[in-house]
Amino acid sequence: MSIEIKSPTFPESVADGTVANWVKKEGETVEQDEVIAEIETDKVVLEVVAPVSGTIVKIVKQEGEIVNSSELIAEFNEGNSDVTKSEVNETLSESVPQETKADKLGPAAKRIIAEENIDPSEIKSTGKDGRVTKADLINHLNNKPEDVKIIKPQSNAVNNDISFSDSRDEKRVPMSRLRATIANRLLTVKQETAMLTTFNEVDMLPIKELRSKYGAEFEKQHGVKLGFMGFFVIAAIQALKKFPLVNASIDKSDIVYHGYQDIGVAVSTDRGLVVPVIRDADMMSLPDIEKSIMDFSIKARDGKLSIEEMQGGTFTISNGGVFGSLLSTPILNAPQTAILGMHSIQNRPVAIDNEVVIRPMMYLAMSYDHRLLDGKEAVTFLVSIKEQLESPERLLLNL
Repeated sequence: MSIEIKSPTFPESVADGTVANWVKKEGETVEQDEVIAEIETDKVVLEVVAPVSGTIVKIVKQEGEIVNSSELIAEFNEGNSDVTKSEVNETLSESVPQETKADKLGPAAKRIIAEENIDPSEIKSTGKDGRVTKADLINHLNNKPEDVKIIKPQSNAVNNDISFSDSRDEKRVPMSRLRATIANRLLTVKQETAMLTTFNEVDMLPIKELRSKYGAEFEKQHGVKLGFMGFFVIAAIQALKKFPLVNASIDKSDIVYHGYQDIGVAVSTDRGLVVPVIRDADMMSLPDIEKSIMDFSIKARDGKLSIEEMQGGTFTISNGGVFGSLLSTPILNAPQTAILGMHSIQNRPVAIDNEVVIRPMMYLAMSYDHRLLDGKEAVTFLVSIKEQLESPERLLLNL
């Protein structure tokens, strides 16, 4: 039985997507629920799975093509269908081009072409039956003028391992949809908000002592490690309850107050920065918050985050400290009013009770929209977070 394979149904906030990768090719047999393609939107990469076991007869939308919500992307036949092997081959012969120079490459030639990003059709071949030899490639490189090379982008990620030869060449890589969306959003925030940043520092010794004393027992009982982020989420929740304006947002000429605390936690992935949201974080315990953060981290790493898990949020926390950042100015996650930046913990000399002692200190940074928040509210909010972290009993007593 013939089945139409369609792109996922996108939510209203997603206009279209791009076919990032065909995991399975025409003529391949697949099992039910096996991933056959990946569709990249401006927020996440969505997987297309086989509805039943069968064979991909024809790919309608090629890699790099734009697709709309629920649009036909491939034709599929159920395993015990009437389509014979000859019919599949006939379909393949119509869509697959004839053998090219790219098909007549030895292992050494393929390696050089991949490293130098050479178009095989431009190479003058001298081997038997038109085969491209290593000598052909060397001659081609020696005779080719230096210019800007454009390479096909990787389907899933920002390519951080681009290699260069000894020559002064350049390589141009188009942005992925996600990277382009991040760039546009950040630029929009800078242009449309009055963003300022206030700083403070927090003594992390009390939290470190808590983790050292109860960390092993916490992990044994709850099945998740006791991290730093959970404490920051709870401290932010308590501060947001004290300062509801920080938890609000601007909609045209209106101020929208939110009677809940949905905390976004920025997570870095190979594809770019994503911000999954912990819904109703104010109703959750510390173990539940830590479990949510762990689940989001795993999903982000595997590219399994859904669009719904990254929508909304009333406040965001970003931790540049995991990469060694000592101090930064985080950019607002619009339309939110504020974002908290965590940084690396360093032992530094500080004055306590008129004595110089060494303490594990962390710089805190809070960027905020000055259109809605004045300096007093922003500074007092950040001080509240600092006080709760330096006296963890305040977290328990909701002070």
